[in-house]
Amino acid sequence: MREDRDVVGVQEKPETLDDSTLIGHSLGDPEIFAELFDRHADEIHRYAARRLGPELAEDVTGEVFLVAFRSRGRYDRSWPDARPWLYGIATKVVAQHRRSERRRNQAMAKVSVERPGTFDERSADRVTAEQLQPRLARALTRISAGERDLLLLVAWADLTYEEAALALGVPVGTVRSRLHRLRVKVRRALGGTDPFAEEPQHG
Repeated sequence: MREDRDVVGVQEKPETLDDSTLIGHSLGDPEIFAELFDRHADEIHRYAARRLGPELAEDVTGEVFLVAFRSRGRYDRSWPDARPWLYGIATKVVAQHRRSERRRNQAMAKVSVERPGTFDERSADRVTAEQLQPRLARALTRISAGERDLLLLVAWADLTYEEAALALGVPVGTVRSRLHRLRVKVRRALGGTDPFAEEPQHG
């Protein structure tokens, strides 16, 4: 039997709800889930485009939200922000396109000339797709798929360690230890540039 708390009241607008409450309400009114798409689709699309290129990004984004919709009944409602959950789904969808990602990184790694001033001091520890090419692409081809997933969830998706742990389904201690090893490995490949900020604090 559907609980009343999962039905949006007359005075309650979907855009005023946090992600967790919105997902809960969507169990009784599936159309409400469209608000979650409106909130986060652009961000997931940008992440997919960075990893796989613009050609696949739209399909990946659509699949992420289809999976999210179908599995929304299992969402952990203690998390008001659905971004880690969506990025976790995106990571699994991207994994189905490993060969495309590998080809993309290999092609980017062959670029011989980088723009002057490749490092933006305003975001000194953040890596973007436009910065640090092709060294970043070369570095990404030298680490495992799991390491790449973790690195990009922190460096590109801007997840905290706890959020990355949720996205990947591993303990936060595992994230910390893996990132410690990755910092050394990737910083060496990038000639001393650190692609990680201190753990992001979402206020």
